[in-house]
Amino acid sequence: MPELVPHTVAPGTLAGLPQPTFPLGEGVELRPWADGDAPAVMSAYADPEIQRWHVRGIDSVDEAHEMISAWRQAWAQERRLEWAVAGTDGAVLGRLALKDLVLFDGIAEVAYWTVPAARGRGLAPRALAAASGWAFDVGFRRLELEHSTRNPASCRVAEKAGFPWEGTRRGSALHADGHHDMHVHTRLAPRGSA
Repeated sequence: MPELVPHTVAPGTLAGLPQPTFPLGEGVELRPWADGDAPAVMSAYADPEIQRWHVRGIDSVDEAHEMISAWRQAWAQERRLEWAVAGTDGAVLGRLALKDLVLFDGIAEVAYWTVPAARGRGLAPRALAAASGWAFDVGFRRLELEHSTRNPASCRVAEKAGFPWEGTRRGSALHADGHHDMHVHTRLAPRGSA
């Protein structure tokens, strides 16, 4: 059955682009994941707060390598876009992802974390703002961010990055202690972009 309107983000657009790097200031950048980041990814997922809000752990460096490889493959398949938040010295400070891509509608969901030593420096909002601007430039129209109502730090990140609160999804996400209500924040492309 033919579609009557074109995709908001044409299939092949993302796969045809090199993954960009964005300077975030203060010796920090948003960059593609590297194979050498695997130990840092394993360490990050050992953090209790990252485990709490992202409901996963990583048991080995090999598993972290597999995750990084899967992130790269997902970019090529236009399913999700993953970046490392890292010092220009290479130290991994966090992660920023645009996941669950819907190219037809031009929608993506945001995910992020920062390692304990990097929290409170404003890195997540800066990374989110950089990736959002790029996403709008390539044609995305709506970015969605969802976090537990019990995670006020994530709420602050959303607001600082220009994602106003849109509503609450009741009991919509399973965490280790049961289903949580989730705040939904969104950011729309500026009028006239892409």
